[in-house]
Parts: sequence; structure tokens; C-alpha cells
Amino acid sequence: MKVPLLDVKAQNAPLRGALLEAMTRVMDNVAFILGPEVEGFEKELATALGVARAIGVSSGTDALLVALMALGVGPGDEVVTTPLSFYATVGCIARLGARPVFADIEPDSFNLDPSAAAAACGTKTRALIPVHLFGRPAKLPNVDFPVVEDAAQSIGACRLGGIMSCLSFFPSKNLGAFGDAGAVLCDDAQMADKIVLLRAHGSRPKYVHHAVGGNFRLDAVQAAILRVKLPRLAGWTEARRANAERYRRMFAATPGIPPELRLPVNVTGHIYNQFVIRAPRRDGLRDHLTKQGIGTEVYYPLALHLQPCFAGLGYREGAFPQAEAATREALALPIFAELTEEQQAFVVAQIAAYYRQ
Repeated sequence: MKVPLLDVKAQNAPLRGALLEAMTRVMDNVAFILGPEVEGFEKELATALGVARAIGVSSGTDALLVALMALGVGPGDEVVTTPLSFYATVGCIARLGARPVFADIEPDSFNLDPSAAAAACGTKTRALIPVHLFGRPAKLPNVDFPVVEDAAQSIGACRLGGIMSCLSFFPSKNLGAFGDAGAVLCDDAQMADKIVLLRAHGSRPKYVHHAVGGNFRLDAVQAAILRVKLPRLAGWTEARRANAERYRRMFAATPGIPPELRLPVNVTGHIYNQFVIRAPRRDGLRDHLTKQGIGTEVYYPLALHLQPCFAGLGYREGAFPQAEAATREALALPIFAELTEEQQAFVVAQIAAYYRQ
């Protein structure tokens, strides 16, 4: 049996007609960047997520970047965040000339430890970026600085708790486009207006530039595709949650699973963009599963404070032991909405077979 980590074809196949119709509509209207499709998606997304504004942008990375730009983050500033995330979380800080400051994670959630994050704040702190990693809502620290939530993996997992929340619609996400796309969620009208200004080179009207922005505009074809998919998101999320619960039952009922193998805890709001276990002898297990035709992924094999491009920050191995332990133990299993019970049973049986060896 083959079990891919993700099966985008299985999700898109039933929507093929509607997706082609949406793309044809964009072609016929000849409005390819921003325009009515983007405006329609923004309104529908804001309504679905219960926020005042959703501003479509070119990617999840650009959502984070423009959010920090709107806050005026720049050289001499510090931004506190987690060492366990996708590179973009920290790359956006560095691109603006600010200094990333890390705090360790909670071992049970993989998310930023709010107490550690608060303790890492100082006189130069300009903002804080917690990440709702793998679809599990993070606890937001109680600080006096703007909180920008990296919700790239957690659409719909929690309500807006900071000043802005940044989404990604990369094709592998729970709500995926056919390329790069993202959004910034915001309840503050003034801040939302600033995001709109900055995403189009700071211009208003055309050719009159009030700020140095960027080209962060959302393509209309991606917005049209996302409008087709958005009404199905709640159903896909519930299917992922059902699959996660079925994994728990299967693991509990299968002999041979070592007690130190830990499953993600079922907490309110978790949308399971990934189903990440902590596994002893993780790399050997992954090799075994690959040979059996089971897709897995390691999120993430090297913590951000140890990345070569951030060597100048001065962090060394051992600085954040919980994050570093996660890089050695975390393994993502298939959890997509279309995953079958037979496929899940095969995954669990093969994990048990590896440890029985």
C-alpha cells in the first residue's frame, strides 16, 4: 500500500469543474492582479474567520514581511520568536535589518513558551512573533509589545489574538492555492489600511508613493481558486480532526508501540495541518516507513538559531534544548482529509513493526 504524506490531487479532483470555471472567469475578465476576485475573496475570508479585514498578499512570507513593515520594524530593533518554525518566520525579521531573539518552545506543544518569550523581551523589543505550529494554537505571551501571529499552518485554529495574523495558502496548506498566496488578518482599521498601502509599493493613487512598500499583491487567479475551496475548508478540517482521533485509537490498540512515542495532544482548535509525533530512533523509523511506501516529513531538521545564515547572531548548540530535541524526534505522518482508515491502519502497523524489530 502507498500512503503519501499529502494527496493534493485527491482534494482537487472533485472540484475540477468549479476550479476551471473560476480560472476561466479570471481570463475572461482580464483582471489578473488584485481586482474583483481578490476583493471577493478578502470579504469571504474575513467573514469565515470572524475578523474585520483580510488583506490578500502574494505569499505567507510576504504577509509576515509586510506586517512587520507596517509596525515600522527596522535596524536596531529586536523581534522575539521561536527557533522551531519554517525559515520565513525569522527571515522576515532579518530582511528588515532587525535582530531575531529566540526563546525556547514548550516540549508538549512544539509552540513558543510564553513565559520564555516574555523573559526574552528587552528595551529594544519591537514585536513578538509566536507561531501556531502544525495547526495547534499557541499560547500568546502577556507583553506590552505588538504580537504578530504566524498562522501560516493554522487557518481557523484560533481567533485573532494579536494585532495581526499572517496566513499562507501554499498548496500543501489546509486551504491551498495553485501557487504562492497569503493574507494578513487585522481588526485595526488603520493598520489594515497601512497593509493595503504597503502591498502595492506604498502608492495611492497610482504613481504617488507615500511609503516604501513592496510588490505584495495577490494574483486574481489564486483568489478565484481559493474562493472555490474556502467553503469546503470546515469540512476538510473536521476530516483531519477525525483522522487524528482515529490515529490515537489505533496507536493505543496496537501492540509494539513504545511508551516513549508521543502523539500530538488533542486541544481545542487544533486543525492538524500536520500530525507530528515524537519518536525514539526517529531517523531509522522514517527510513523504514519510506521503504514501505509511506510518506513522512521532518519539521524541522535544524533549529533556526543553528542555521548557517544566522551564525552571526551568536547562538550555539544547547541554547534552546527543547527546540533542539524536537528537531531530533519530530516526525510528521499523513493526515490529509482524504486519508482512508485502511491507509492509517497500515501506517500504524508499520510503525509497530519497526519497533518490534
